[in-house]
Amino acid sequence: MASIFGHSIVGLTLAKVIDKQQAKWLIVFAILSTILPDFDVIGFKLGIPYSHPLGHRGFSHSILFSIIWACILMFTLGRKNKLIWFSVIFLSTLSHGVLDAMTSGGKGVGFFIPFNNNRFFFPFREIQVSPIGIKNFFSEWGLKVLFSEFKYIFIPSFLILSVRFLIYRIKGIIDEKT
Repeated sequence: MASIFGHSIVGLTLAKVIDKQQAKWLIVFAILSTILPDFDVIGFKLGIPYSHPLGHRGFSHSILFSIIWACILMFTLGRKNKLIWFSVIFLSTLSHGVLDAMTSGGKGVGFFIPFNNNRFFFPFREIQVSPIGIKNFFSEWGLKVLFSEFKYIFIPSFLILSVRFLIYRIKGIIDEKT
């Protein structure tokens, strides 16, 4: 899995790019939604095997889970911006599995669970897999994870946010002149 930091920056970026209103709660829930799928690690403590549909990188990393979670938040918190809420939350939640499918470890991501229990990786697997647990993260391994995420997640997210800022800035200047 990518780290909590790598996942979170994607949620922040998606919320800022899609939502022109910059709703604070949407940003908070976008970030939380990028982290939510990894709560499946609780399954290890409950004796659920990795390969089980409810195991790590299973149903909570699936497209269906992303849709269900986005619908729940859209109907409970979305108010008048339901499409924006659905889009941001769906993409933020789904981004978790996408990033995990680009990591160097694990047994793949169950994108199509419950319809297909196969696990998948993408051909690009340059993001270093993050260790599970805070204690293991503060190590040489954790530094390698952060470096790979800086290169493959943080820099692209920063570039996307910079372009967004410039577009809104230029649009604001044009609007002032007209």
